[in-house]
Amino acid sequence: MTPRDAASSSSGRSLNAEIWALALPAFATLLAEPLLVLADSAIIGHVSTDALAGLGVAASVLGLTLGLCVFLAYGTTASVARRLGAGDRAGALAGGLDGITLGLGVGVVLAAVVGALAAPIVGLYQVAPEVAEPASAYLGIVALGFPAALAILASTGVLRGLQDTRTPLLVVGCMNLANIGLNLTLVFGLGWGIAGAATGTVIAQYAAAAWLVSAVLRGAQREQVRWRWHPAGVLAAAGASAWLIVRTLGLQAALLTTTAVAARMGTTAMAAHQVLNSLWMLLVFAMDAVAIAAQAIVGRYLGAGEPRIVRSLLGRMIGWGVAIGVGGGLALWAGQWLYLPWFTPDAAVVAQIGRVLPLLAALTVVNAVVFVLDGVLIGAGDARYLALASLINLATYLPLALAVAWTGAGLEWLWLAYGGLSLSRLATLGLRARGTRWMRLGAAAVG
Repeated sequence: MTPRDAASSSSGRSLNAEIWALALPAFATLLAEPLLVLADSAIIGHVSTDALAGLGVAASVLGLTLGLCVFLAYGTTASVARRLGAGDRAGALAGGLDGITLGLGVGVVLAAVVGALAAPIVGLYQVAPEVAEPASAYLGIVALGFPAALAILASTGVLRGLQDTRTPLLVVGCMNLANIGLNLTLVFGLGWGIAGAATGTVIAQYAAAAWLVSAVLRGAQREQVRWRWHPAGVLAAAGASAWLIVRTLGLQAALLTTTAVAARMGTTAMAAHQVLNSLWMLLVFAMDAVAIAAQAIVGRYLGAGEPRIVRSLLGRMIGWGVAIGVGGGLALWAGQWLYLPWFTPDAAVVAQIGRVLPLLAALTVVNAVVFVLDGVLIGAGDARYLALASLINLATYLPLALAVAWTGAGLEWLWLAYGGLSLSRLATLGLRARGTRWMRLGAAAVG
């Protein structure tokens, strides 16, 4: 081995270690977050079936609302990492505090709107009154936690931008344990029912938000950065996030369309779709961990003016993403006999799932690359292109999904149409990543 080969090998190992030092804690954090709702489901399921169904409706509203606010984590990660790479740690923390301020402000507005309109929002689902009542009660209380939930998103984004994914993992893990303890006490100990579960979740969220914000403030204090009302910074954070919101809206519209089409296919198809979607989301968490690492690392190296390292990282992360996709897809397909009985004993539903699983396994490999490219471009601050690409992808997918609905084709065709969305995302993001226009160097990046 020549000295150059040895240096290259050492550099490669260092980059791999850097990727996984961020990706593994991020993966654990991503898995931990949905446990808040899962814990509520397990506890409320022992209260009544109506309450459990109501929780499902409320959880759908919460998932959509918080999903649209994920820009607080993604945008903050990219901007903080870029400033950190440029050697401006104080500026990175100042921008991060502006992001937290924005999150708190948006959270207060959402808490007021969703809390006041909880019953009408639930009414849009057209569920039975005995389901709508607990759904409205849970949503109205949990809405009070929106400022905390969005502060958690923004603070997590700051810490990830600072290359720290372990602190969010610790905090989210403790939040889940506190949530379980509080819910058991309030639901069964005090007999508060579903309102107790919602109250426990809100308390746990505010405790976690205080912990994470304090961690950011301690870092800011070390750099002599004060947290104060900074309108220009907050407006800049909001403006930078606008394109990410458009990107997320396109993705959420595609997901809602998929669910709506599946619901028209009947109970068996919808049940199968729910199981498939649950499995898909588990794989998404694994793939998104590498994407989150990409956001933090790419932003830092572009800020430091190192485009060659970024290009090397891109190739390595795509390689790791494909490995995760292949492994996850094979496990999904080969292990179905082991996990499907845990979901349902209905033979018709199991058979429907079995027909779609090979397609879902293949899509996992494609989306592994898509997620990495998405994370890299978010880390580069290329939000404007991501928004445009999201709208193009949605325009490509909607005719395919609607054709499935109009023709009455089966669930296999719906997931095949979803594959069209994945391929469209691969084409638009891959085309961008092949060039260099997204590699804007320095502390600032134009979306």
